[in-house]
Amino acid sequence: MKRCPKCNQTFSETWLSFCTQDGTALIEDSVSKSEPPPTIMAPAPPPVSNRNPQGNWNTPSGGFGSGQFSEPQPIQSGWQPPPPPAYIAGPQQGLAVASLVCGIFTVTIGWCCYLGVITGPVAIGLGIYSLNQIKNYPDKFSGKPFAITGIVTGAIYFLGLALFILLYGVAIFMQGVK
Repeated sequence: MKRCPKCNQTFSETWLSFCTQDGTALIEDSVSKSEPPPTIMAPAPPPVSNRNPQGNWNTPSGGFGSGQFSEPQPIQSGWQPPPPPAYIAGPQQGLAVASLVCGIFTVTIGWCCYLGVITGPVAIGLGIYSLNQIKNYPDKFSGKPFAITGIVTGAIYFLGLALFILLYGVAIFMQGVK
């Protein structure tokens, strides 16, 4: 039987030379198996004296043992998770997005039943108003590309509508000339 002198763990394997816990060289254990390992005694605590510096005996005031023990300290855990990161609200871009949506609706579906006549000016107006807000308050508002896209798509609709009316007028004029 072998024993680790550092952690006092015993090993029955004869081929082991070092402790598996701390790597200390093992020594032959001479203690018999029926006898328990020796008890290691801690040093005695210092004596508690109830005498004050004048040599008089202190009498505890309050109750049983009130002067002997201190208040227990609250237990603090070793690790606490960090607080969540602060939520930073981004700049507002609602009007710019509304301009973009109206502009895309005007170009794609606005040709049907002339709904673009209503949504086109809304897209242009919201886009201009949004660009004005972005210019005056850049830290509060954003979405400049959305606003510009809304203005451009609303303008494309009206340019296409003007071209259509111009071509239609030219076609009628050419039929009347013959």
